[in-house]
Amino acid sequence: MDLYEMRPTRSGPAHHTGRLAELVCSNSLRGAALENAVGLLKEELARMRSLIVSAARETAVPAGGALAVDRERFSALVESRISAEPRIRLHREEMRTIPVDRPTIVACGPLPSDEFLGCLDALVPADGDGGRRLHYYDAASPIVAADSIDESQMYRKSRYDKSDPSLRLRCGEADSEAGDYLNIPLDRAAYERLLTDLRTLERHPSKAFESTRYFEGCLPIEEMADRGDDVLRFGPLKPVGLQDPRTGRAPYAVVQLRKENAEGSAYNLVGFQTRLSWPAQRQAFGKLPGLERAEWLRLGVMHRNTFIDSPRLLDAQLKLRGSPALYFAGQITGAEGYVEAAACGAMTGIHAARAILGLRPIEFPRASAFGAVVAHLQNRHTPDFQPANVTWGAFPAPLAGEERKNKRERRKLMAERALAAIDSLAAETLFAPAG
Repeated sequence: MDLYEMRPTRSGPAHHTGRLAELVCSNSLRGAALENAVGLLKEELARMRSLIVSAARETAVPAGGALAVDRERFSALVESRISAEPRIRLHREEMRTIPVDRPTIVACGPLPSDEFLGCLDALVPADGDGGRRLHYYDAASPIVAADSIDESQMYRKSRYDKSDPSLRLRCGEADSEAGDYLNIPLDRAAYERLLTDLRTLERHPSKAFESTRYFEGCLPIEEMADRGDDVLRFGPLKPVGLQDPRTGRAPYAVVQLRKENAEGSAYNLVGFQTRLSWPAQRQAFGKLPGLERAEWLRLGVMHRNTFIDSPRLLDAQLKLRGSPALYFAGQITGAEGYVEAAACGAMTGIHAARAILGLRPIEFPRASAFGAVVAHLQNRHTPDFQPANVTWGAFPAPLAGEERKNKRERRKLMAERALAAIDSLAAETLFAPAG
């Protein structure tokens, strides 16, 4: 297999390194519990022997009920294993054409170069109704140096105390009682001051040819502030489950900081993806208690993401309709999120391999999280296709009688059914003995 990566010869607008699998936004792969749709998807990937999930678990950092990674170690581990695989030929050069005479997977991410977009345009022409290559905006949160934080104004706690002692032990953290997050409590005055800054300080302007269509699951924090006084308090700054142990009460609002690496030398401001100018970010976030002397290792950035109209362009195997074997994977399809992108890669890799080997095509079980990702990318009921994370809403309806159970129990049964289907698929087709 030939794998082409343009970095480090050429870098994208959101990249900082030349490594494979660089995480340019959050370091979190989100919820780990099976009652969470993305948690189930991670487990399905693990059972399909996913390199991404195995590397994430090996480089995990404490993050309560989420799977977060040390981004440097994660990227290095993925790259080392790919480089050591004799069946993969890694080419450090930019593809300027898209082969159509052999099975090919386009996994260019949401920020391909203009030259590569030209190749896509040639394969995916405009349809007269606004075009079939769409775009939206995504944003990354700031990262602060741990030794510049004044922890005396904060407290350690995971929401509802969802710490993972076994993960803490693997990460070498002795105190299994403390929470995985640093929490900055805000009283009403501090919260309103933050709102004012978010609404009034300078923002990076959009370019004239770009319309600001945000992904609702990753809104800039100032956009949320614009939508109402309490939007942040019921969103990323919600204090529910985060009682301050010093007072026994939940603050008016809470800013959470999550570890960026195993050493705990850097923290990410959870939910603070932003398009404020860098001076404005220093001004606004430097007023938060404990961050008055913060050293910002990375400030928030805003960038355009590109995706295709998958429901009308791709079939259930994520293959371009009418092409012999041209597949699309990752965020270019509109599958939002690291885990969803990895799932697309796993599925298209299997489809392409089977096509090369002359094996019959397979379908991923509709009841699985894999099936839910495909269902979103095949949803032609809405004319305005938008990127989305995997959710339970994309799964088939519960079986008869299950709708009367509580949500947690119902999702547990759905997860058990999904994993059984994936195990069966893997045993019968993917990892079955030759012959």
